[in-house]
Amino acid sequence: MDIDKLTIGQAKEIAAIFGREKETRPSIMAEFIGKYVIVRSRNEGLNAGKLIAADDTGCVIEDARRLWYHEPADKAVSWYEGVAIHGLANSKAAPPRLKVIVEDYSCTLCTEKAEASIRGYEDHAQN
Repeated sequence: MDIDKLTIGQAKEIAAIFGREKETRPSIMAEFIGKYVIVRSRNEGLNAGKLIAADDTGCVIEDARRLWYHEPADKAVSWYEGVAIHGLANSKAAPPRLKVIVEDYSCTLCTEKAEASIRGYEDHAQN
């Protein structure tokens, strides 16, 4: 096949093949959409909220609370994974906002207990 002599119809068929391949691959983030997560990224740090969109370019979080300082309610489980399981204690959290993070990120699914703790945690006041 000479690619320089393709008809428009043939080019459309080839394009459709590649389009279908992309459409049929499930997104790795699909099961996290609509759930409460902690998103960790290089520049934005830790943010907790409801994930409403995500792809390889970034994510959108509804009611996002930046966790300026965080300790898990159960000190036996460290880091933000402990917060995702048990919620916050002795922490600093920003008020909730809609947030778009455009950079590499990771998501950790929160338990219902952790979601209630993070959503209900007092807003950190700026000095």
